[in-house]
Amino acid sequence: MTAAVVLASASAIRRTLLEQAGLTVTVRPAGVDEDAVKAAMRAEGETAEATATALAQLKAERVSARAPDDLVVGADQILVCDERWFDKPRDRAEAAEHLRHLRGRAHTLATAVVVARGGRRLWHNVATPKLTMRGFSDAALEAHLDAMGQAVTTTVGGYMVEGPGITLFSRIEGDHFAVLGLPLLPLLGFLRQHGALPN
Repeated sequence: MTAAVVLASASAIRRTLLEQAGLTVTVRPAGVDEDAVKAAMRAEGETAEATATALAQLKAERVSARAPDDLVVGADQILVCDERWFDKPRDRAEAAEHLRHLRGRAHTLATAVVVARGGRRLWHNVATPKLTMRGFSDAALEAHLDAMGQAVTTTVGGYMVEGPGITLFSRIEGDHFAVLGLPLLPLLGFLRQHGALPN
């Protein structure tokens, strides 16, 4: 019998990535106050990588405490450009402001994943892919926002590289799956070792 896997996230793309890899996933969002954690860790001088890991761990451990026998996957991603941390835009106008800031620059995505069981962390991984946006026109920006519609508020940076956002980039370096929000290959390796996938 394979180990049960729980995703402590409401992210549709993370669920899809796990299911496409052959896992049966139960989704139980953790309900963490991410803004408060980010503000506290930023005030303490912590890095984006450490903060993303702490958030992923908090999510995984919180859900794991309610499902102690399951392998619970928590994940988080923070976009960093010029030392500024970006959250999901609240509306189209804020998405446009974010994209104007990112335009023509490189940014990183601190992408962390944690697996917990019995309320404690068993394993974690952090990836930091680097993405470079091209110097696109205002017309291209508006066309992108039109194509994204309301989905622009569901993703950090206001883009999806698995969709129309790919046209905004000139270069992407690092783990493709981490760009999407989950360092998938190392995670699958860990889950395979713990009976969630055939070895």
